[in-house]
Order: sequence, then C-alpha cells, then structure tokens
Amino acid sequence: MEKSFHYKRSPGRIIFLICAWIFLLFITVVCLMPIWHVIMASISNPTELNVTRGIVLKPLKNVDINAYKMILKYQKLWRGYRNTIMYCVLACALTGVMTVIAGYVFSRNRFRFRNTFMLLISFTMLFNGGMIPTYMVIRKIGFLDTVWAIVVPGCIGVFNIILMRTSMQGISDALEEAARLDGANDFVIMFRIILPLCKATFAVIMLFTIVGQWNNYMSALLYLPNKANLYPLQMELRTILYQSTKEITSASDVNAGSVYARSVEYAAIVVATVPILLVYPFVQKYFVSGMTIGAIKA
Repeated sequence: MEKSFHYKRSPGRIIFLICAWIFLLFITVVCLMPIWHVIMASISNPTELNVTRGIVLKPLKNVDINAYKMILKYQKLWRGYRNTIMYCVLACALTGVMTVIAGYVFSRNRFRFRNTFMLLISFTMLFNGGMIPTYMVIRKIGFLDTVWAIVVPGCIGVFNIILMRTSMQGISDALEEAARLDGANDFVIMFRIILPLCKATFAVIMLFTIVGQWNNYMSALLYLPNKANLYPLQMELRTILYQSTKEITSASDVNAGSVYARSVEYAAIVVATVPILLVYPFVQKYFVSGMTIGAIKA
C-alpha cells in the first residue's frame, strides 16, 4: 500500500518557503533584467538612448524599429547565420555518433579495460595541452581556414561521454542479450534499442552542443584568420559590437544613420540571441531527467 507523506506546515517551514521564493524571484530578475534591457533599448528612440545611462525598462520616448531594419539588411549577419547553422548541424551529427559509440563501449561490462580508459580520458578534463599546442595540431593536420577546424576539435567531450555512459548503464543487460539472440549486431543494439531509451540524455547533449556552437567565436578567431566568409554568427556580432557599425548604418536608407549606432548594437544582440533561446522550450522536459539520470538507483 502506497503511503503519501505531507510536510507539516510549521512556522519554520513557512519561513523557509518564503525565503526560498524570494531568493528564486531575485535570481529570476537578475537573469531576465539584462535581456529585457537589451530588447527595450533596441526599440527605443536612438537620440534618447544615446544620452541615457543605466537600465532601460521601457522604450524611451517612442518605439523605433529602424535599428532592426538596418541590421536585417546587413548581409554579413545572414552569412554568419548560415555558417553557424551549418556548424551546429555538423557538430550535432559528429558529437551524437561519437558520444553514443563511446558511451556504449564504456557502459559494457565485457569491455575489460573500460575503467582504465575512462580514467585516462577523464584526466583531460583537468589537464589538457592548451591553446597553443591545439592550434599547432590544427595547423599541422591541415584544418586551418576550413570548416573542420570549428567542428572537429570539440566534437566529443568527456562530460558528454560520462552522461551517456551513466545513462546506458541503467539499461538492463537482458535487452542486449535478447537482441543478440535475434541476430542483432552491436550497431543495431546501440542505435535501435539502447539509444531510444536514452533519448533524454541524448537531447541534453545535443542542447549543449548547439548552444556551444552558437556561442562559439574563439575557434573562428584562432583557426579562420584568412576566411572571413566562414565566420560564424558570433564573430559577426563581435565585429558589430567591438569594431564599428558604420558599414551597417551607412548602407541604410534611414536618415541620420550614425545616430542609430548604439541601437544597432542592441538589435544585433537580440537577433543573435533570440533563436537559441527558442530551442530551450523544446528540450526542457528532457533537461532535468537527462542530467540526473543515474543519480538515483531503484
């Protein structure tokens, strides 16, 4: 017979809940305030924005969307979008295949040296070659100024392997044995039987991969010195924020385009950030279960 447990509403617990809600509300405001400020600033009157300091909680004077018209006409931004989407697709494909294979191998008891190899690759989470040796390796194998310099170095991560390995270890060996009796090989067992049961963890790994590629600009800065046409979105955003908006505003039909320099910077941040924010609602239901898989054993 199942028993239901109810917390006693003691004064101490009520105080704790109030404090917890206040703390969570504070964290929520701290996280959302910068996003709200950028959105409101991007649609504010540019003249008022240029003389205003501090957080913008509502559009200044009147709503002005000319900054978005300017940034959406900027062809290099769309080139950055195209490149970033390409990098995300390639990274998800490589990361998904290699992480599933590694997680499957390390989760099988018949792999005799799995703990030794796991210890060796886990060591790289604490110590690695660093930026300069990695750059030298990328240059030596001929990946410099190519798409593969962005995708391949980060296509497999130790943390992702640990997540997938832990998830696959929670699946009964009886499923694998039954599949082998039916004539299935390791690839069939891995991708058609075990992987569907680990979809929560797999979705979290794909989310990490997409977010990592979407926000990645250091790799392009290091490995694409002569290939501006391969710059991802974040490199184009970096150019807008840290160099000049003159090219964007001068190409616009809006009068006094230079006045919109600051508004264009805010609009560029919104345009570059909103798409990746829209990904979270689709994988949110998998996030908690995917991250905590294996933490509780029945």
